[in-house]
Amino acid sequence: MAKPAVIVVGADKGGVGKTTVSRTVLDYFSANNVPTRAFDTESPRGTLKRFHPDITEIVDMTTTSDQMKIFDTLNSSAPSVTVIDVRAGLLSTALANLRDIGFLDAAKSGQITFAVFHILGPSIASLDEIAETAAFMNGAKYFLVKNFINNTSFFEWDQATYNSYFHRIKDAVEITIPKLNEMAYEQVEVSSVPFLKFVANKGVNDEAANYSFVLRGYVRHWLANVWSEFDRIKLTDLVNDKPNRPGEK
Repeated sequence: MAKPAVIVVGADKGGVGKTTVSRTVLDYFSANNVPTRAFDTESPRGTLKRFHPDITEIVDMTTTSDQMKIFDTLNSSAPSVTVIDVRAGLLSTALANLRDIGFLDAAKSGQITFAVFHILGPSIASLDEIAETAAFMNGAKYFLVKNFINNTSFFEWDQATYNSYFHRIKDAVEITIPKLNEMAYEQVEVSSVPFLKFVANKGVNDEAANYSFVLRGYVRHWLANVWSEFDRIKLTDLVNDKPNRPGEK
């Protein structure tokens, strides 16, 4: 039996498209038949739940009762993968909470697979988050996500500047999310369906829809590029990791 896997998606800076990345992760697992549940910490009204209502629950991750709702059910819950979409500005706070409840120690000892998708924006302020977040990454798979969904270029820092931050963290892996055609992105937003359903021309309840052929093509091509990045980092292998035997690290 696969050990529980937790993927935290977040950033301390807002407006970097973290929920979009969470949606692509959920679609990827769905397409690969990996049972997944999600928690949207944008309480009381979450964006992720609007697109994936059947598997998403809105929580306030700063409260002990909601922390229990997430982490006390890791072994008893049927889905082996838990995706947590952390509200803007709360990534460092959320990681500190995970440290305080002993979750990071459990990940370090191999009881839980833990991954962080740190969504980077185009500003130096976004890079400055890396140093703070890195302190919590012992025992975690750390992915730095350059997300171009909202920006055509990372205009405030060049590759040399980025590298100076990136190389501070041992074993960090870079992921690039390409830009999606703006009209196609807006149409998916209006439709309030997962990217997968939009591509399949289905509505909220799997009814036949009438989305633009052209816009569906843009989304299909973009999603394939995003998923190729997830294939490259072997995301399904990561979450299907087997638990350690007693005494193993």
